[in-house]
Amino acid sequence: MKLNDLLIKVEAKKILGNPDCEVKGITIDSRNVEEGFLFIAMRGTQVDGHKYIPNAIEQGAVAILCETLPETIDQTVTYVTVSDCEDIVGLVATEYNGNPTSKLRLVGVTGTNGKTTIATLLYNMFRKMGHKCGLISTVCNYVDGEAYPTDHTTPDPIELNALLGKMVEAGCEYAFMECSSHAIAQKRIGGLTFAGGIFTNLTRDHLDYHKTVENYRDAKKKFFDDLPKTAFAITNADDRNGMVMTQNTKAAVKTYSIRTLADFHARIIECHFEGMYLEINGQEVGVQFIGKFNVSNLLAVYGAAVMLGKNPEEVLVVLSTLKSVAGRLEPIRSSAGVTALVDYAHTPDALENVLNAIHEVMEGKQGQVITVCGAGGNRDKGKRPLMAQEAVKQSDRVIITSDNPRFEEPQAIIDDMLAGLDKKQMKKVVSIVDRREAIRTAVMMADKGDVILIAGKGHEDYQDVKGVKHHFDDREEVRKAFA
Repeated sequence: MKLNDLLIKVEAKKILGNPDCEVKGITIDSRNVEEGFLFIAMRGTQVDGHKYIPNAIEQGAVAILCETLPETIDQTVTYVTVSDCEDIVGLVATEYNGNPTSKLRLVGVTGTNGKTTIATLLYNMFRKMGHKCGLISTVCNYVDGEAYPTDHTTPDPIELNALLGKMVEAGCEYAFMECSSHAIAQKRIGGLTFAGGIFTNLTRDHLDYHKTVENYRDAKKKFFDDLPKTAFAITNADDRNGMVMTQNTKAAVKTYSIRTLADFHARIIECHFEGMYLEINGQEVGVQFIGKFNVSNLLAVYGAAVMLGKNPEEVLVVLSTLKSVAGRLEPIRSSAGVTALVDYAHTPDALENVLNAIHEVMEGKQGQVITVCGAGGNRDKGKRPLMAQEAVKQSDRVIITSDNPRFEEPQAIIDDMLAGLDKKQMKKVVSIVDRREAIRTAVMMADKGDVILIAGKGHEDYQDVKGVKHHFDDREEVRKAFA
């Protein structure tokens, strides 16, 4: 593809060299440059790509897109300068991959909690309805039925557009994508055309990056601000930021709620560990999920499917067949009558929601709740004591342990969590640094009718320690302990 064609939507400040040169690939990582590539010099949060321009040229780059020209100009290379590479990379990646979102209907899901569940359930629903679909999520990316492992909730713009391009090639009609606050703030979704957007909720998270709750909220809001008037915006009317998200959008706004009047409304009729019986927009349906937060998630799925043109009754029929996403309140039962629930909850609000769901099911029944949780290293330290407080508030026993300590000392993270508890609360708590031992201890504590919540890692199959990912799966450890 010619460089000029890639720059069709780009406002270039200056072009030095041949704008008609042939580009065989694009990358923002100089280590991935091959002969004939365009290298985009991004100013990242950790590294400035401009310092790697010489490396990129040495490896065969024919063109460089940058904000400032290097001191030494190579006459065999074409240089394009722009005001902000972060603004441009998505536009270039979209053009290189043939503008994939003009050929399928892309729905983005943003918010603190529920993104993975909603995006995955929409993907599963539309496949059950006979459509080829793509999924971009925290757990795994899918092109129709083919899995592509992922390291980030939302990939970088080049990887993202390449994935969407594969979906178009495979004949996908729809794609469902988690849009993280990092991805929106870093413009990783720039250049994409969305058919719709969903807002789940907003609670404290990622303040290590965004610094303030307001910045975090505004990153989410920008997603809706940028939606075209041809799109729909479905927002959670039960969240205090729900209507804030859509106040400046050009998209058609729809609401969902389990507490107030809304376009999509539900109430719980019955609740068990096996599932719930709901009324959605006046129609009764049985679902294989528990918890009010999951009712909200299912409403968002229902609303999006209806906005994409599906018959409401058909949507409810398929909704009744869907199962929980891996690592989201995933139940494991022992022969001794103990239930363990493995969940990804890693924020105070998510932990509160999950524990609320457990108590909703246990209401009127005997049995204690034992919670195993921790907090990630090199992340927002302010939520650590809040996590411990939330766990203690709704549990009979709590074991504080390691959860991806990264480059921090596990005991230091545990100490930060314990600092939020008073002497009375501490009587419920033990701390065990080794997560495997913590899970074993919880199982040893439990009797028939008890529920063990193992929170924080969910689907993850590793522990991140000092930059190395060691295999560790909460679900495997529970089964071993039960055995």
